[in-house]
Amino acid sequence: MLINIGYGNVVNSDKVIAVISSDSAPARRLVQGAKDNGTAIDATQGRKTKAVIVTEGYIILSALLPDTIADRFPGVGQPGRMGENHG
Repeated sequence: MLINIGYGNVVNSDKVIAVISSDSAPARRLVQGAKDNGTAIDATQGRKTKAVIVTEGYIILSALLPDTIADRFPGVGQPGRMGENHG
């Protein structure tokens, strides 16, 4: 299934390992390493990177928030989001 990651760009949901925020230092190092290796795909359309999508072999940069992207995956939307404790 293809997931819209913003501005007309889509990614194969079967290949996605994680969607993380771009704010942390480890995420920035991951992105820089992917740029150095040639495995980074910039899908921000010139906007600020807000999410880093980790796939099998590539790092994809998106201008959408990680929560917005996660909500587009089947079975991950509201209510009962993954990673939230509702007890």
